[in-house]
Amino acid sequence: MTPNITLDPGAATLLAQLHAAGYKAYAVGGCVRDSLLGKAPADWDLCTSARPEQVLLLFGEEQCIPTGLKHGTVTVRQGDSFYEITTFRVEGAYSDGRHPDKVDFVADVTQDLARRDFTINAMAYNEKEGLVDPFGGRADLAARQVRAVGDPARRFAEDSLRILRLYRFGAREEFSLDPATRAAALALRGGLKNISAERILQEVSKLLLAPRPGRWLEPALMEVIFPALDPLGQPGRFSACCAAIDAAPADLPVRFAALLGSLGREGAGQALRSLRPSNELLKQVSELAAEWDFTPAGTPAARRVQARHLLARLSPPQTARLVALGRARTGGPEWNALGETLETLTNENACCRIGQLAIGGQELQALGFGPGRALGQALAALLEQVLDEKIPNEKAALLTAARALLAHTQEERQDHIP
Repeated sequence: MTPNITLDPGAATLLAQLHAAGYKAYAVGGCVRDSLLGKAPADWDLCTSARPEQVLLLFGEEQCIPTGLKHGTVTVRQGDSFYEITTFRVEGAYSDGRHPDKVDFVADVTQDLARRDFTINAMAYNEKEGLVDPFGGRADLAARQVRAVGDPARRFAEDSLRILRLYRFGAREEFSLDPATRAAALALRGGLKNISAERILQEVSKLLLAPRPGRWLEPALMEVIFPALDPLGQPGRFSACCAAIDAAPADLPVRFAALLGSLGREGAGQALRSLRPSNELLKQVSELAAEWDFTPAGTPAARRVQARHLLARLSPPQTARLVALGRARTGGPEWNALGETLETLTNENACCRIGQLAIGGQELQALGFGPGRALGQALAALLEQVLDEKIPNEKAALLTAARALLAHTQEERQDHIP
């Protein structure tokens, strides 16, 4: 049966030019896979029998970017889009477990497809020949499984990052994993220690943003990446984390917090820091982990005070994430009530930070407070009373409270005079 693949116009134009010049050329990899799944490909990669220098000559220097000539890749601009065109190749040994030591260009697309990771990514297509599928990728798509091309142990020994890609593809499409492929991945999981932290973070992040990633967080793999989680030694705790991840919205800080939050602020931060995340992601996850034991109050009045204190230490987007995390972990209605209270306070622009107080340092100095640390402590004390809803955030009430605070401070000083 002819596959229902509609080539991207730019890709079709480039393929036609390569064919007209006498070269073999195909769309290849993820774009073919996604097309067969009925999805719009994000990128269209092409492969060809033309050597890199021939691609450069055919399309001209103004249209080409020599992004990876050593490995046979030229990026070609067509209209407003860019396409990677890679020469058919076979690869030598992978001494570093990530990149081939050398590549050799070949004339046969089947040889090129044989070097790829999984059968669902080892398909090529052009309109003249149709689908080129020497390893059964289309059948695996129909069976909804991810299977390595050829010997899975060899594939993972070549590039250990493929181990995480296996689980990421399974999670993204909710495919099963071929048993032999999964067994080889687990046997060679130690190779992940040789992969750069940034690449591990990238793959784990993509996995966590899959529809229901919990079942794909293989404990033996997480033991390598996040040993502090101890998923093999504490399977119950890890299982609860995975269930919370599945119930959480597809927000990366929330899902990372669901995974690592049980370690606490310091533990979660240290675990995530090992993957060299952005400062923003590290801060977001650490803040959520610090609130791991937070429990919403049961009464509206207590909940309102509690919500004010949350907004004093977390931004509104972070409080929304905390509510989402709590809801995912417990499913309790009290989290919905807390979320509504937080939203109300945010919409009211309720005072939850010193900068929102109706008075400032000048008014306090006019009352007799000295500058510096004492002034900051006084403002913090006034804010605490507002957060506890003991006084309203109104100038008169704050000045009255400030006078009482000043008098109390002066009395304490008198008591300490010998």
